Amino acid sequence: MPDLRLFKPQGMLHEGWTAQVDDYALSCGWIFKGDVLLVADVCGGLYSFDGSTGVINWQTKELHQGRLLAMAIHPEQNLFATAGQDGCLQIWSSETYEVLHAIKLGRGWVEHLTWSSDGKYLAVSMSRHAYVFGINAKEHWRSDEHSSTVSAIAWSSTTELATASYGRVTFFDINEDAVNQKLEWKGSLVSMVLSPDGDVVACGSQDNSVHFWRRSTGKDAEMTGYPCKPSQLAFDQTGQLLATGGSEQITVWSFKGDGPEGSLPGQLNVHAESISSLVFANNGPLLASGAKDGSVLVWFLDKHGDGNPLGGVFMGEKISNIAWRPDDNAIAAINASGGVNVYKFKLRSQTSAKGFS
Repeated sequence: MPDLRLFKPQGMLHEGWTAQVDDYALSCGWIFKGDVLLVADVCGGLYSFDGSTGVINWQTKELHQGRLLAMAIHPEQNLFATAGQDGCLQIWSSETYEVLHAIKLGRGWVEHLTWSSDGKYLAVSMSRHAYVFGINAKEHWRSDEHSSTVSAIAWSSTTELATASYGRVTFFDINEDAVNQKLEWKGSLVSMVLSPDGDVVACGSQDNSVHFWRRSTGKDAEMTGYPCKPSQLAFDQTGQLLATGGSEQITVWSFKGDGPEGSLPGQLNVHAESISSLVFANNGPLLASGAKDGSVLVWFLDKHGDGNPLGGVFMGEKISNIAWRPDDNAIAAINASGGVNVYKFKLRSQTSAKGFS
């Protein structure tokens, strides 16, 4: 097992560039096909870095009164959105870095943002409501009041939005203003992720378990035994592998065939502290993970969810977000002290995917 107390990039992770923002770095994402990296910090600072060199192209501060809570980058157009504790949603141009639309939703925290896969709609949640806006900032739909705070939102299709709240996942048809399905569970759901086809719904629960449903069959199951709340969940692009946090160990469940019921999950053990970020690459069985100890690892997984680390690095503070560049040849990692690091990544061949090279 590699010593994670202190090391520079190893294996297939290589030095790229390093930068610093003013406060806890909250969110990051690539724009212009990876030529630019956007980073947002909790105090409302927004930074645009040259993706190759780390030189700052542009920056601003105090986007939102109070703290910034979320950022979402448009999947196709040169737009992104931010939201914060001031109850405001802002839609920005990533070409001019001007606010195109500012929407005041009310008194409350706007905690979650996500664009539909076709980029036509932006879904947001504040307190007990979910909203959907067009890119022109016109409200397209809003939910009735949920029984509790909306803890997560996700698109199951371009016209169907899922929300998680206490005891329930609800699927809404945003065009017909109708409820398509309700999935009940007696517990507090703290996180949610959908498989790419929208059929499998996985939620982390307050009781340190992962609960999932298959919408097509109505069957559900529970994976227990996590030491902490599994707030980090990620499906790969095939929908067959679900990576989960909830401890310093990454547990990967395979949905191939009749799984994961009755099967043993993959277990990835290198991090010394709890997982704080999980994200699959855009293509291939590659998983990037970050932990509270500041370690970042890239894993190559097999069809059962087992795997080996291909490369790793230690950044020294809790990893708050990781983003693969669109071509998967680099990852950006940000941390709690405002550190921003980009590491080059190159998978030479499957034959070298057996550990640190």
